[in-house]
Amino acid sequence: MSDTQMQTEWNVHTKAKYELLISKIPLFHREIAKQVVDKKAVLNAQARGNGHIVEEDVVRAFLTEVPAAFYSLMIRLMDEVGFDYKKYEQ
Repeated sequence: MSDTQMQTEWNVHTKAKYELLISKIPLFHREIAKQVVDKKAVLNAQARGNGHIVEEDVVRAFLTEVPAAFYSLMIRLMDEVGFDYKKYEQ
């Protein structure tokens, strides 16, 4: 874990939903998604000038980092775990 990730804390509810979502991703893609979303969520929190990762950071990370081919799966999984992705779509 990098220093950046160690200095950034997760909102407890956001982390729980994120971990549930990750667990629902097909095994073959799970670790890759986790790596890119973890990294981007930290960057998103820092860009907001905040040391806490919140739902907005995670949702925006999924929307920007997950390939378009998996968009419908990602949206379905975000719905299932309770992430409100609609307000962050562009």
